[in-house]
Amino acid sequence: MINHKIELALERLNSIFPLKKNQDECAPKIKQLHQHILRYFVTKGRFPYREEMSSQACDVAAGLNELHRRDMVTFSDNGEPNGVYPFTLRESEYVVLVKEHTVYAMCALDALAIAPLFQEATQITSNCKITGELVKIHLLEETLRNIDEVKDVYFGISWSAANENSCCADSLCREMVFLRDLKTAEQWLADDVAEREIFTLPEAVQFASRFFIPLLA
Repeated sequence: MINHKIELALERLNSIFPLKKNQDECAPKIKQLHQHILRYFVTKGRFPYREEMSSQACDVAAGLNELHRRDMVTFSDNGEPNGVYPFTLRESEYVVLVKEHTVYAMCALDALAIAPLFQEATQITSNCKITGELVKIHLLEETLRNIDEVKDVYFGISWSAANENSCCADSLCREMVFLRDLKTAEQWLADDVAEREIFTLPEAVQFASRFFIPLLA
């Protein structure tokens, strides 16, 4: 059962970054294109080529531009699509193995979302934001398969990082992090108690799952 803390966090994140609302406001073909791109990262481990998207939208370029305008797809500096939340083609500190493909996630929350979103097993390799200590998380859908190894790991989010003039990937995502244990998490939290929040790893998995799963409905 989802707890009140996660409900409040979901409301806050959806108010800052209304990803599902943005998707719902798209034309059906654009929504299908978005879902096609999401699934492609899991089946192929990459963003689909434009010809591989032609069956999903009458005008692929227009469809991608619409998704980019709504901050559902990110573009590189040279104008090529390079990400769809929770995935990115840019190398990040959130490395996820899924269906024998190694992919990158935008942030810690996104990394946790991939297993439940696609009902798959994933292996996440990352680092503690404060200490740099290695963090390895094995998920099967919403189940932590190496709970004994990661029972002390926390997830942190700094809400103040959100910036309406920047895409989420370049703002809030940069402050969604893993923290190696409660002491470290409390140290990180103490730097900005008003705008930072910490979650246990099981709470964070639920948070990620509830935010992203509606995208494939």
